[in-house]
Amino acid sequence: MTFEEALWISMPIPVAVVDGEDRILSVNVHSESLLNASQKTLLGQRIWDKLIVDVQIEHSLARARAQAFPLFINDVKLSISDSSPQIYSLQIAPLADHPGHMLILLQQRAMASRIKRQDSAKTATKSAVGMAEMLAHEIKNPLAGITGAAQLLSMNLEGNDLDLTALIVEESRRIVTLIDQVERYGDARPPKLQPINIHDVLEKARKSAFLGFGGHLYFKKDYDPSLPHTFGDADQLLQVFLNLLKNAAEAMPNTGTITVRTYYKPAYQLRRTDGHGPNLPLQ
Repeated sequence: MTFEEALWISMPIPVAVVDGEDRILSVNVHSESLLNASQKTLLGQRIWDKLIVDVQIEHSLARARAQAFPLFINDVKLSISDSSPQIYSLQIAPLADHPGHMLILLQQRAMASRIKRQDSAKTATKSAVGMAEMLAHEIKNPLAGITGAAQLLSMNLEGNDLDLTALIVEESRRIVTLIDQVERYGDARPPKLQPINIHDVLEKARKSAFLGFGGHLYFKKDYDPSLPHTFGDADQLLQVFLNLLKNAAEAMPNTGTITVRTYYKPAYQLRRTDGHGPNLPLQ
């Protein structure tokens, strides 16, 4: 291995070389990881089709290429495919003895500098969410593989086994939805209210609990079949029910029964300090 090859491989940040039309000529290992593709796959593709930035750099890049001088852009929001934007510093420099060819270096802003810009009242929460956001892309990749594998397995299965693969696919997609919420910096959006069958949501929670943390317990159903549909956010309610079941499972000994019950009680009411409140008949 030559000195130049060793230097190229050892670069600790994503680096790429493009020609006069911004088509990729070479990338290092970190660029392959960032773009989630091999150099062989990336060769010849326009780099700005792969790296989506929030600034207009075409004019500046053309001027830098024509005059053979480097270009530095700080605080660039950069997206890969459909992932959420990350903050990078972008450095573009002409490649010596190769007219029109440019060297592109991408350096992600340190997490500490991003946290400093957050409100002091929200710093602790934002920093934790920000760290989780950094991992979101890496978590989604294996989840996609798990989902795909489960779907392939389901093609040759039937009965209960088919139900299990369907559950894997559904839960994987639900995890992706939760990750998307983290990527939005914990944006607490209002619930998406629509008519739902509460028993469908409870069944998903019960099956997930039985196949996961509550495998040593028996989950008994005691549902009121006459209950009407109710307005709610199925995904958020599913998370609530899973949390409740997990709390119950952790409070149980090695064996036991957890009863999941629904019923209608018109007399139940949410009582506020002023003595008034809405009826809560669905239990």
